[in-house]
Formats: sequence, C-alpha cells, structure tokens
Amino acid sequence: MRCPYCADATNRVIDSRIGKDGAEIRRRRECVECGRRFTTRERVEEVLPKIVKRDERREDFLREKIVAAVRKACEKRPVSADDLDRLVDRVERSAQELGEKEVTTRFVGERVLDELVLVDTLAAARYASVFHNFQNSDDYAAFFRKLGEYER
Repeated sequence: MRCPYCADATNRVIDSRIGKDGAEIRRRRECVECGRRFTTRERVEEVLPKIVKRDERREDFLREKIVAAVRKACEKRPVSADDLDRLVDRVERSAQELGEKEVTTRFVGERVLDELVLVDTLAAARYASVFHNFQNSDDYAAFFRKLGEYER
C-alpha cells in the first residue's frame, strides 16, 4: 500500500477494525517515510457473472439496474428500503452461487420475480407485467391464477 502523501510503499498498520456492515476491514496506517497517517479499507472482491441479454449482448452485472426495477415495481407500496436491499442481495447471491461465468436476463428476472412475490404480490404483478410483457387483462389473470396455485 503506497502512502497517498509521499507515494512510499513502506508503512505500518496502527489499528484494524471491522467496518459497520461487517463486510470490510478498516486499517489505520502510518507511513514510515513521511510519518503521516492514512486509512485504508479492505473488502472481499465479489465476482459476479456477466449478463447475457435477449439479443445475445453481454453486459456487466449491475446491481443498480435491479434496484431501479424493483424500486419502480414497489413504488407507493408498503415495502421498506431494507426489504428491497435484502431482496436484491438474495438475487445477487443466487447469481453468484450458480458458479457460472454468464447468466441470462431471464434467470435474473425470474429470481427477482420469485423474491418479489414473497415481499409484495402487487409489486410482483407490476414487475411481471414488464418482464413478461403483459398485453391485456388475461395476462394478469393468468399471473394471479399461477400465484394461487403456489399458495395451495
């Protein structure tokens, strides 16, 4: 780790603490050369698969896109920001645990839909209407019939 002040590579760790969320380590360091102190943070590098779009293009896995879609589906619904974060975490983890280098948008979309059904049925219907491209009320009726079969 290079000192941000003098760019020297020799420094020592003065203090280490676990970050607020428990996912990072905060280290207080002191440069041996100039004596100034600085803070570094260590975090596990997560390897997420590439997303294969319907037209076969490949994109990076962008959590922000999932968050935006789920937030839009849950607009004006009694779903907390924490619930949304946990939902997106579960979707992200399922893509990671698959162990593949690439996953399809269909896989991600279905995981989001499965999770939304558990959080808020109406938000799930909103999401499904875009994801499955509902054209009329029959599509909604089929969606709710399918949900009814799961609850039995």
